[in-house]
Amino acid sequence: MISYITIGVNDIQRVKAFYDAALGTLGHVRIFETESWLGYSLSDGSYMPRIWVCNPIDGNPATVGNGSMVGLHAASAADVDRFHEVALANDGTDEGAPGRRAHYNLGYYLAYVRDPEGNKLSAFCNTDLIKPDGTYDPQPVFLSPSTGSTAERGMS
Repeated sequence: MISYITIGVNDIQRVKAFYDAALGTLGHVRIFETESWLGYSLSDGSYMPRIWVCNPIDGNPATVGNGSMVGLHAASAADVDRFHEVALANDGTDEGAPGRRAHYNLGYYLAYVRDPEGNKLSAFCNTDLIKPDGTYDPQPVFLSPSTGSTAERGMS
């Protein structure tokens, strides 16, 4: 299990509105702030930041990782849509409109954005796991590495 992620940026003030708004659509709130750090946690009463946005500690400029991306869970396709919309309205750029990505699996619904400094993020949900009552069943569905087909549950 990943405890937290760190996203390096050069201008905290430039990205603060983006992260407050975009992460807010997925239930995250800013619970920590200094001149060079922002810390976000789920709004479920958790006190430990899970997403850190900060200036690099070594003092060198932050750079965008080629092939790096942060994937954030959304509870519904509507939440993915809202994440994308809000990110773009807060100086983010589009890297892939909300929609299904059948090459991952048939129910995989996601959107890709970049923050104002170019870091790539996605919001995603697996609509195959949404129960008839609208709640989310967190049981994982994995792609088979050899065939690309989805396994029923778990890794098989």
